Amino acid sequence: MTDFYNAFEISPVPAPALDVKPPEVYRGIYGMPMFVTVPTTDLAASVDFWIRGLGFIDLFTIPGRLTHVRRWAFQDALLVPADGPAEPPTASISFACVLSQVDEIAHACAALLPGCTTGPRQTPWNTVELEVLTPENARVIMTAARPLDPDSAEARNLEAVGITVAKE
Repeated sequence: MTDFYNAFEISPVPAPALDVKPPEVYRGIYGMPMFVTVPTTDLAASVDFWIRGLGFIDLFTIPGRLTHVRRWAFQDALLVPADGPAEPPTASISFACVLSQVDEIAHACAALLPGCTTGPRQTPWNTVELEVLTPENARVIMTAARPLDPDSAEARNLEAVGITVAKE
């Protein structure tokens, strides 16, 4: 992986730490390098779930056409009206969060739609992930990086694929 380098300065995601604070919601307008479009049969209910459950804001709405929701910079979703219910999801969309937000999001989502969450669970790539199945049948993964112990199995997993882990 010699062609890769540390470029964390372009990301809104803070360095992993147990007490790290999440960045503020980003309200600027920019050319979106990536976004997800989520069809829904009940736009108002979907907007409510994404805001109160997943922690997004209503960046703007075009009545009857779409609502653009956002969390941090580069975490954009367009909620759009659909004629019928969505098929079961075959793909998922992941959004970064910080460790202190995982349980908060899980509780908020479960209060709005009981049974919609799975996890959180720890992954071999050193994150904690919460799976949320939204009212419109989108599979959203909220993922938070954990502090990395350079002597851990996770560090060895990363090094095995060519990602250098800093030794303190």
